[in-house]
Amino acid sequence: MSSAGTSVYLSVVIPCYNEARNLERGVLEEVHQFLRRQPYPWEVIVVDDGSTDDSRPLVQALIADKAGFSLLSIVHGGKPAAVWAGIQAAQGEIVLFTDMDQSTPIHEVDKLLPWYDQDFQVVIGSRGAAREGFNLMRKLGSLIFRGLRSLFLLRDINDTQCGFKTCRRHVALETFPRLQFFKQAERPSGWKVSAYDVELLFIMEKAGYAIKEIVVEWQNRDVSVTKGQQSDFLRYLNESLEMAREILRVKRNEMRGMYDNA
Repeated sequence: MSSAGTSVYLSVVIPCYNEARNLERGVLEEVHQFLRRQPYPWEVIVVDDGSTDDSRPLVQALIADKAGFSLLSIVHGGKPAAVWAGIQAAQGEIVLFTDMDQSTPIHEVDKLLPWYDQDFQVVIGSRGAAREGFNLMRKLGSLIFRGLRSLFLLRDINDTQCGFKTCRRHVALETFPRLQFFKQAERPSGWKVSAYDVELLFIMEKAGYAIKEIVVEWQNRDVSVTKGQQSDFLRYLNESLEMAREILRVKRNEMRGMYDNA
């Protein structure tokens, strides 16, 4: 069932930066096959973040016969910019942000949506403790990150970094522009790890929105080459440093009262 001619219930926003390899293995068809069987009206917004590979023409070709799918192209600005562009274009009551690699498959949204009937405004996926597809180094790093972060922020949330989150659209429209990311002049070049999820969830919590975390299926299915310029160790090290900086920056901003009006 597509969203044509009806009020949209679920908007699926998928940021895209150099995702040709993931697109070629049929991820958008997976999304389409699931959504077309759903009883509610939906839409899918793919936001191309200035890809330098064949992602954009691939998306255009792959969605040509898929009603309810659209492509939005922006100048490269990083993942938060791509997600924000999709949010602004979305028409749904609920917005799902999901990664192109579909490491958490689209059908896991079935676990999240029922919680909106229990007055939650934000329902997020969690990769749980197993983290299938993570090597030992990344599993250990994840434990350290979660421990460090929970000492300072979001003590009731286990996994802030799972790329599978939903919220009511009005919540997204209110909170996303408050991210520090949009207040800095510099924009990223190429692919860059982002831990903006920590600040976003903190702003949502600070604003009083009820957040529910649900364990979802997750297995690393990313075959893109956007992160392949470094060894796995160097990539892991850079990601860890970026996440640590984000935690400390958000905590420092909180102490300065920057989120008091959130």
